[in-house]
Amino acid sequence: MSDFFSAFADDLPQLRSGLWVTLEATVLGALVALLLSFVLGLMSISRQLVARGVSRVVVEFFRGTSLYVQLFWLYYAMPPLTGYELTPLLCGVVAFGLNYGAYGAEVVRGAINSVPRAQYEAAVALNMTPLHRMRKVILPQAWVQMIPSFTNLFIQLLKCTPLLWLISAADLMTVIEKLRSRTGETLTAYVTLLVCYFVLAYALTLLMNLLERSAKRRLGLATGGGSLLKSRSAVTAPAAGGTR
Repeated sequence: MSDFFSAFADDLPQLRSGLWVTLEATVLGALVALLLSFVLGLMSISRQLVARGVSRVVVEFFRGTSLYVQLFWLYYAMPPLTGYELTPLLCGVVAFGLNYGAYGAEVVRGAINSVPRAQYEAAVALNMTPLHRMRKVILPQAWVQMIPSFTNLFIQLLKCTPLLWLISAADLMTVIEKLRSRTGETLTAYVTLLVCYFVLAYALTLLMNLLERSAKRRLGLATGGGSLLKSRSAVTAPAAGGTR
């Protein structure tokens, strides 16, 4: 164990670099997933049949195929077919964004559909345009309900970043694996990885809880004094205006 932590201290620059790659893959992948979630989710409730059809095909394809295969396809199969080669980190960001964006699209669709019908009717009565009522009335209420599910998705995304090791990205998993091979301390290495990913996941949970608390306050919903530290489940929050 002492050999591992001695090597750990000596390789701090590489560990910081690996941690940064893991954080980049998580944050950028989450941003791509969030963007695709809203694009595909809004398309899925469109009145246009083509938009709904495209959204359904994309969502079902990326939900129905393995992230592992998607990652390998982007890194190994796409270059011979297209002539373009993506860096390992970019491959990870694209694969994570597409895969979790497909799951997130269902979160967006479900949350928007759960907003009480009275809210739509009130916005129409106020002569709001469809874009205006979506932006000012529907999405603020739906967003509160989306956050717990997005928290779960983003934590899952973080826990998938060790897959980058398989395509030679210098992430945290790669650095710890090299330390394990050099020192032979398998148990210590993987316990260290468990602790690192737990700390990252819990920090992400706290940030999303803070975001949820802020969104609820904008709607005038009650937030308990200790709500920031509470775990969140993917349950719908009460929306203004009652139920359907």
